[in-house]
Amino acid sequence: MAAQPTTNAALTPSNSTEPEPPTPSDAAILAHLQDYFATRSVASPIYAFLLGTPSEPQVRLTSASRGVFTARLTLAAHHLNSGGGLHGSVSATIVDWAGGLAIATWDLRAGTGVSVEIHVEYLSSAKLGDEVEIEGRADRVGGSLAFTGVKIWKLDAEGKRDKLVIVGRHAKYVKAR
Repeated sequence: MAAQPTTNAALTPSNSTEPEPPTPSDAAILAHLQDYFATRSVASPIYAFLLGTPSEPQVRLTSASRGVFTARLTLAAHHLNSGGGLHGSVSATIVDWAGGLAIATWDLRAGTGVSVEIHVEYLSSAKLGDEVEIEGRADRVGGSLAFTGVKIWKLDAEGKRDKLVIVGRHAKYVKAR
């Protein structure tokens, strides 16, 4: 005997679930990042020294959408090592900073957790006066951990990505959001 189709309402999916919140516009995400950076740069002397403050900006946030942002920085003497190239510790600090900002793009959160692991690959270099583009990407933001990727490119004279300087990965504990 063939089974009869069921019409029991308890077996059908419910439409009573809350709708997904609207995804913020790219402009709203960029405004959130600008505010987030302005408050964090004042609170962090190392970020203020390397990336600037609202009154003396060095880094410029150029675009943002959910899970990704870009920024540009012209390298000054305090970004360089004794050989005249982008200092490794500056690169690692940028990976730390950019990983946090990438997480902030995910859902406009005000806190982005604490570092669990940072890995930096040094592929090439940039020197005094070079402009670099920083891309931060939130690869996964979960309930306890977030994983991000950061790339730093040297830009050519036309402002286009020329060579990849740094590739970084950053994991953060985000549970206490």
